[in-house]
Amino acid sequence: MRARTMVSVALAGCVALVACACGPDKAKDDSDAKAPGASEASASTEVEKPSAAPSPSAPSEKPSALPAGDQPAPKTKEGAIERYEVYLHAVGREDVDTVCEVAGPAAEKGEAEGVGPCTTAFLAMFQMISPEQKEALKTATVDPQGVAVLAPDKVEIPAEAIRASVTFTDSDLGRRTMGYLKDEWFITD
Repeated sequence: MRARTMVSVALAGCVALVACACGPDKAKDDSDAKAPGASEASASTEVEKPSAAPSPSAPSEKPSALPAGDQPAPKTKEGAIERYEVYLHAVGREDVDTVCEVAGPAAEKGEAEGVGPCTTAFLAMFQMISPEQKEALKTATVDPQGVAVLAPDKVEIPAEAIRASVTFTDSDLGRRTMGYLKDEWFITD
């Protein structure tokens, strides 16, 4: 149990350094915010979808972190929750590209403050998550009743709102603020 507590503390510290690095000034001034992967968003117009019945030997496709087509993501609490679930599932799969795309604004500030590049920080964090936690995150959902709408473009998601086969607390995953920037939800704090 003590080893799990130490992993939880290490995980929370790493996540806090990377995902909580963005201050409130970043969320308020989204005219200067550049969504990571924006160039990829314009190049990709379809969300990858797994086939209805994949063969056992066919590799499974991972969901895209980008909005479907050229349509903006819904500027709703539900849109923020959906995007955060993409992030949680990506953490469970150790999909650093998707994790860094969703957590981009917070990670950029963290890098400027000396945390290091997003990919390096999250690759280290993945090593601190137990296999049981990773497996739980792959299918985790968020209870909408536990999510607080702070403003039309800002919602807060506490770890207690995460529904998974493993219980997560704020010391495990922290409280995340999702901000609506450039027609998409991102972790901003």
